[in-house]
Amino acid sequence: MTDVRSFFARRGLIRATDRRVLGGVCAGVGRRFGLTPWVSRLLFMLLLLIPGSQLIVYPLLWVLMPDERDVTYASRATSPAAG
Repeated sequence: MTDVRSFFARRGLIRATDRRVLGGVCAGVGRRFGLTPWVSRLLFMLLLLIPGSQLIVYPLLWVLMPDERDVTYASRATSPAAG
């Protein structure tokens, strides 16, 4: 599990501790792709209208994405988002 979380951390997918509503998944994904948290939440809600596995993706990301408090500064500095 730590390998998966470190993989996500290196890619810049980290659950945000600020501006979170539930688990910080949408805020973290939005930060990674340069979106505001509300835009990423709106996109997620729009994706719920399309048939698929979106209800499984959010809890899965909640478990797999590391929390911002658990990630060291060094691993964030090497991520592409730290640019």
